[in-house]
Amino acid sequence: MPIASADPAVLARMVRVDQLVSVRRSVLAGMPISIVLSLTATLVAIKSGRPVIGLGWLMLQLLVSGVRIIASRRLLERAVATMARDGDIGQANAHWVERQLRWTAIAAGVSGCVWALVPLLCDGYTSPQTVFYLTIVCGTCAGAVTYGGAYAPAPLSFIVPTLLSVMVSLVIAGGFQNVSLAAMVLLYLVGLTRGVLVSEKAFRTGSRLRNEATELAARLHRAHQSLQASTQALAYRASHDFLTGLCNREGFTQAVAARLAARSPQAHCLMLLDLDGFKTVNDVFGHKVGDRVLEDVARWLTNELDGLDAVAGRWGGDEFALLFSMEAGMKTPEMLAEALIRAIPFATSHYGGHLGVSIGVLKFRTADALEFTDMISVVDEALYEAKRAGRNRYQVVDEALNLQLAARREVERDLLGALQSRSIELWYQPIMDVRNGRIHSLEALIRWKHPRHGRISPEHMVFAAASTGIAENLLRYILDEICRGMEQLDAPGSPLAGVPVAMNVSPREMAQLAVDEIVLGTLAGRGIATCRLQIEITEEIALDTHATRGRLSALSAAGVAIAVDDFGVGYSSLASLRSDYVRQVKIDRSFIDGLETSPGNAVLVNSIVQLGNSLDILVVAEGVETRAELEVLTLLDCRLVQGYLFARPAPLPEVMAWAAALPN
Repeated sequence: MPIASADPAVLARMVRVDQLVSVRRSVLAGMPISIVLSLTATLVAIKSGRPVIGLGWLMLQLLVSGVRIIASRRLLERAVATMARDGDIGQANAHWVERQLRWTAIAAGVSGCVWALVPLLCDGYTSPQTVFYLTIVCGTCAGAVTYGGAYAPAPLSFIVPTLLSVMVSLVIAGGFQNVSLAAMVLLYLVGLTRGVLVSEKAFRTGSRLRNEATELAARLHRAHQSLQASTQALAYRASHDFLTGLCNREGFTQAVAARLAARSPQAHCLMLLDLDGFKTVNDVFGHKVGDRVLEDVARWLTNELDGLDAVAGRWGGDEFALLFSMEAGMKTPEMLAEALIRAIPFATSHYGGHLGVSIGVLKFRTADALEFTDMISVVDEALYEAKRAGRNRYQVVDEALNLQLAARREVERDLLGALQSRSIELWYQPIMDVRNGRIHSLEALIRWKHPRHGRISPEHMVFAAASTGIAENLLRYILDEICRGMEQLDAPGSPLAGVPVAMNVSPREMAQLAVDEIVLGTLAGRGIATCRLQIEITEEIALDTHATRGRLSALSAAGVAIAVDDFGVGYSSLASLRSDYVRQVKIDRSFIDGLETSPGNAVLVNSIVQLGNSLDILVVAEGVETRAELEVLTLLDCRLVQGYLFARPAPLPEVMAWAAALPN
């Protein structure tokens, strides 16, 4: 950053202050000599028979000198006080400085007028003591010029009346010798005047250069401090979350790395927190309220961690990470987790919403710690285990969880090979039309039997694919298998020719992949009509981001039917029905289980069915397992059902054989 030159006006003021301080110091330095010379001149006057005049002159001289000394001391004391307060006497008021300089010159002039009375002590420089008095006067003038060269008006005010008095007295005395001496005094006055002017100019030049260097050095120092402050601010911004003030992901990672580098035997705890219900707060109350909630949560975390030698960070979105010493306070990780679970709901209580928190907990000793990325993976697994167990709870990493994580890593490692070897299968479960007993459509479900860990759930496969960057590979594989299955369904003599097939698309896939382009491109490439495919999504996806809604609209416009799965369990159930692209909803099995003994569920199911009929949306009841449940659904006019009562998921040849055995 370039450093601007010093302001000329500021420099000029600083030079004037230097002149004032210098001339006042010269007064203090020269006054003792002037007083001694005055005493000497008075003694000579008394010795020569002029005691009254001599003592009167001395009293006047001492009075003027005393005033000048006192004034000079006060000014210097003020300068020191200004320096102590502002760090720079150059900040003094310019008018005050000029006024003090003028008074300094006036005081010097008054003192010069007193010295101009010296002819009274020696009969106008005609007495035998003339040489003595001329020597004292000329020496005093030389001293005034020497000491007062910083500010020319001051010594000039002193020497001009003093030497003019000498010249006038010598001219009045007459005679060639006295007139010649007067001429010499005139030359002496001219020389002193020129000398003092040159001296002042040199002083001002030196003062300007010194002050300019000082000012530039001060500006450079301030610029350096400003640069340091900016650097620190940038470093802080780079490592801290601007909203909550906590460490961001990078800052938290660095803080943890610094602690791990110590390799001390101290025990620590790493926690990963995820807010339950934060998306609801954001969607219902708005993002501004959501931001305030995050700020409140950060404050609650800070309060709960007080005294624990802790590092807190916003890991991302509505996730927070904590690292604290287990030996720094009395709270155990379990106690802290329970306290946070109790405290976090208060962060949204005044907004009208409700917030919970799921927590993963990892205890470790620094000397035995894994790499940080591995620890985060472990504690993240614990966090999602807490979510799967019902949310708003904590899960401590234990041996079982470590084994589960190891299994997940093996699944992630082997998934790509399973896709390449086509070890992943698609099983199908029929959706029945109770009015005619025929198969209305099929739902495709992925199945994979891992060589070591057995059956892997579809959720784990989708998560593993996303974690290893092969989510698109998995989606394309499923689409390809469905297209192969449709070709089998349309084989001559098949009882399921033309039957639509539904596939599930997870929120992660819908958010991260161009599902519309992949699906429509695959169907077009295989020559399959878009009306043969249905895509099942969760109701949260139906109301998700603009990009997600755009993909769903594109699929619907092309003829792909969009179905909302697990309908009724989310906060946005009714809102999802307003979407133009939704053509089918599947009532969650929690409403179907024990339907014949639950009047409340019967009312809810009836409402959904009637609402679907009004909006021309097909309604499917999933999870039908008993004849009693089917009878109630029939009475409620729910025409489409799915469940173990009819058929379990099975490979396509078995489903086709089962369909062929159905009565016409």
